Amino acid sequence: MTLPPKPPARPEKVSFLRYLRLFRQDILSAQPAKLYRAWMAEYRTPFFTSYMINQPELIRTVLNERPDDFPKSDRIGEGLRPLLGNSVFLTNGEVWKRQRRIIDPAFEGGRLRDTFPAMLAAAEASVERLKAQLGDEPVEIEQETSFAAADVIFRTLFSIPIEDKIATKVFYEFRDYQRTQPILNLGAMVPLPRWMPRLFRRRTKETARSIRALITELTSNRMAAIEGGTAPDDLATKIMTTADPETGETFTTEEMVDQVAIFFLAGHETSASALAWTLYLIALFPEWQEKLAAEAEDALQGEIDFGIMSKLKISRDIFREALRLYPPVPMMVRETTCPENFRERDIKTGAQVVISPWHLHRQNRLWDDPDGFDPARWATENGKSCMRDAYIPFSSGARVCTGAGFAMVEGPLLLSMLARAFRFSPDPTRAPVPVAHLTVRSKDGIWLKMERR
Repeated sequence: MTLPPKPPARPEKVSFLRYLRLFRQDILSAQPAKLYRAWMAEYRTPFFTSYMINQPELIRTVLNERPDDFPKSDRIGEGLRPLLGNSVFLTNGEVWKRQRRIIDPAFEGGRLRDTFPAMLAAAEASVERLKAQLGDEPVEIEQETSFAAADVIFRTLFSIPIEDKIATKVFYEFRDYQRTQPILNLGAMVPLPRWMPRLFRRRTKETARSIRALITELTSNRMAAIEGGTAPDDLATKIMTTADPETGETFTTEEMVDQVAIFFLAGHETSASALAWTLYLIALFPEWQEKLAAEAEDALQGEIDFGIMSKLKISRDIFREALRLYPPVPMMVRETTCPENFRERDIKTGAQVVISPWHLHRQNRLWDDPDGFDPARWATENGKSCMRDAYIPFSSGARVCTGAGFAMVEGPLLLSMLARAFRFSPDPTRAPVPVAHLTVRSKDGIWLKMERR
């Protein structure tokens, strides 16, 4: 039986220095195999103690029932703050709640219908770009999905295509930024006072400054257009004109720059990862690819509007299964604010609580055939049960990803448009190797052969 690629696990016990080296290479292969079956695992370092929780009841406690008692840890924020500033991804408490009150209305159900034409235009542009690349040689598909996802973000957020001069600069600067592995810095591993330098790589700081300068230009231009009454009715305008219902305040330009940076990170990087792995999976399992293509050919006839999303059921289930096997954000880190007791184990204040969608989605005690690719699982009792209790590609509870609904329109739409236009097959000489730094990507790209249908 063919199984999708999965990174090897590390030996059960390693020194802290060995763990740091493994973590730098790849977050996933730095973890032991027992996490695929354990309900909870403890890992001690000289500076802090981490608890990986895989039991659905514990995850519900942290994410759904008591989210204020388990704020986001700065372990990840330490590395991303030069780019993301004080964005909704990094904040906690009242600051975070205010930000969500302003942002959430832009992503409510009715707005998805409004953004659909921009998503469709980006999908059509992606098909045309790939047509120009057809030939005898395999195509590195992660590069195209990154471009396509960035195009979706710029069209829906600022009503400009990726070919816009500023949008293109942001895209390439962001690609350079993620290659510097920004979350791998001293502050992520060792508690440091605020005044102490974090020892970021020079290129990390340079690209973060450049990206923020470009986003500031876009945001300032939009602010001026809003004041002049000429702004288009897109996501940026909606967010920038929405007042906090409790205070009546709107985002300042600086605050909006922070939020645009995380929209680009969350909406571009994660979507690109998910779509690339989905295309690889349908290449690896051609019987599902043909079902998908037939559905797309039938649904995408005539004028395409938001109503077609209800017809893309196979596409949705394939995309959902790809998110299970390759969740773009493999781990989330929270911190205890008071003493806890998990599974009869006392946990001190300040401990790190790690929730790993990667391991939860492959938990041997929960899922049937956890490492297999089976989009039909979502119609089974096991699949329905696990979707409720053990499926969190967008997190869960109060801090569930604002763009979850957006992603579940964007992903199946792009997937269907591409599968309708092309037949994909894997390159037998270059099997992808999953690695995780910011998101779950392939170590050396995902190479696929393509032909027109």
